[in-house]
Amino acid sequence: MFEPPDVPGLVHLRSERRATATLDKLEQLVRDKGLTVFARIDFARDASTAGLTLPPLAQLVFGNPRAGTPLLAANPTIGLSLPLRALAWEDSEGHSWLSYESPDYLIERFHLPAALGANIAGIRALCEAAVA
Repeated sequence: MFEPPDVPGLVHLRSERRATATLDKLEQLVRDKGLTVFARIDFARDASTAGLTLPPLAQLVFGNPRAGTPLLAANPTIGLSLPLRALAWEDSEGHSWLSYESPDYLIERFHLPAALGANIAGIRALCEAAVA
């Protein structure tokens, strides 16, 4: 069975839905929580437009300025990973996955106070609900 690449800080959740349906579910959950969807990037569609092929692969960029701003104030370079994002994709065997950066990893990577982890910890529950 296919296993997602082991990349430090990434969490991979297997989904029984297709990648697009998984991202649709996540987007609805995000909106239901009152968060802002900043972008939805469909890499497979963009590849097709360029005459190339990718399996389903799309990213949702979302967040809450009230939660993200304190992290940015503490270390502006976390802006490289904010707003939060999740990537829905399908592997070579047709399994769907939802991947995101671990909030704990982001706090450690950007040397932020541990207490600020609560500001981004909600991504876990959202992603878990999206694949449930």
